Amino acid sequence: MKIGVPTEIKPQENRVAMTPAGAERLVHAGHEVCVESGAGIGSGFDDASYTEVGAVIAPTAAATFEFADMIVKVKEPLESEWPMLREGMTLFTYLHLAASEPLTRALQDTGAYCFAYETLELDRRLPLLTPMSEVAGRMSVQAGAKFLEKPHGGSGILLGGVPGVKRGRVLVLGGGVVGTNAARMACGLGADVTIMDLDLDRLRYLDEVMPRNCRTVYSTPLAIREHLIHADLVIGAVLIHGAAAPKLVKRADLATMKPGTVIVDVAIDQGGCFETSKATTHADPVYTIDGVLHYCVANMPGAVPRTSTHALTSATLEWTLRLANLGAVEAVRTNRPLATAANVLAGEVTYEGVANAFGMDWVSAEEWAAKRS
Repeated sequence: MKIGVPTEIKPQENRVAMTPAGAERLVHAGHEVCVESGAGIGSGFDDASYTEVGAVIAPTAAATFEFADMIVKVKEPLESEWPMLREGMTLFTYLHLAASEPLTRALQDTGAYCFAYETLELDRRLPLLTPMSEVAGRMSVQAGAKFLEKPHGGSGILLGGVPGVKRGRVLVLGGGVVGTNAARMACGLGADVTIMDLDLDRLRYLDEVMPRNCRTVYSTPLAIREHLIHADLVIGAVLIHGAAAPKLVKRADLATMKPGTVIVDVAIDQGGCFETSKATTHADPVYTIDGVLHYCVANMPGAVPRTSTHALTSATLEWTLRLANLGAVEAVRTNRPLATAANVLAGEVTYEGVANAFGMDWVSAEEWAAKRS
């Protein structure tokens, strides 16, 4: 199969979907790999590092898409890329379709086979989402600590405090991969950390493994409101597989929070878990509503591309190889995890969470494949 790796064009996105080591694996497996010129620069890979392992370099995105039967990306295709997708082409990337009806319908119109990293499920885990969730969770505390500083508009709180001065309070909504990594970082800084979740077994586990400055609380709307009043930094880390994030904090709740409190919404890719969230960029990351700073950057790991690219491609490479070896239709028919990654296939929505977000019709990927046998 011919595999194309275009340059990411989302603002301040420096990751690349394939390292030279990954390209070499694909070439050795009998596939052809074409990388857009400069695609790896932000992650520390020049064009020569790809040609040395057997990939070819294309001068433009258009040439990369034209070459490819399969496109491998990091982030969802932006509007300028939609016309370059075509019927029968395979797309493998983070899609987060439940947050964007225009993108969902655009992908339907292309007739392409669209697979999402974030919904690929293996043994009830999301192995392709996990590495970026780890990065984003850890970065959320770095970002929150920065914007708590007074020159950046925050309340002027040092999360770890100092002897004789109380430490900052961090509230983490969600005890999954993002929330756990955020809580670990906040604990490491010496903050007073509360992590909330609905899963009692998860809370028991976290209670055992987290440091002593982290407490666990069962999540209810009332409990969230009570903790918001005292929080200096609130991290939204809630995920529902492939679906829009629930709105756990309402606009009215902001009025109860301390001025200069910082919200970091890591769930913004799925629409955000704060009612007042809207996607921002690394160039303009925060805005203020009712005295509360909102940090809602939709591609947080893009700020640390050297770490993120290696972590991402280590997780995605084996699945990229399987998808390339099998082809889209056979992959859906014979590989259950890849079937769970199928979101839009030849114009049909094949993921329930995406369809429910917009009231659209859908068919399971397995049913879709059965019609083509």
